[in-house]
Amino acid sequence: MRSLLAALVACTSTTTMEPTMVESNKQLVRRLYTEYLNPGRLDRLEEIVSPAFRGGPAAFAAPVSGLRTAMPDLTYTVEDVVGDGDRVAVRWTLRGTHTGQFRSFAATGKPITNTGFAMFELAGGKIVRSWIETDRLGFLQTIGAIPDDPAFGTRPPAK
Repeated sequence: MRSLLAALVACTSTTTMEPTMVESNKQLVRRLYTEYLNPGRLDRLEEIVSPAFRGGPAAFAAPVSGLRTAMPDLTYTVEDVVGDGDRVAVRWTLRGTHTGQFRSFAATGKPITNTGFAMFELAGGKIVRSWIETDRLGFLQTIGAIPDDPAFGTRPPAK
């Protein structure tokens, strides 16, 4: 009986590859933030972003590079990671200090806190597509690029 149970467990664990792949994909997305985006290692994104990503790793890096220029102390905090099949969703909080130029907007010295969601599609252990939603209006209001709407009051200061 014991050998039959061991055989069933072995059979189940070797045929159920989906949870392992999902966990591996989730781990890769966490690494994106902790090992690449937070320390600013954008020149190494080809390790986890596929050349099949539209525009390649350089296109993936471009918006983050602009943010890092504006906020050299930029840090992402990963709040949640959820995976299913080849997709991983992440909710994050970005924090930094606006001490550098952002597009045509001069540094303000203001602290920035911004939230966002991203969905990543992975294939072959690399990111092949992404969809990202952030509070861009709040970010632009914080740096003074867009005035607060008096009808809604002003944004509370970032913590």
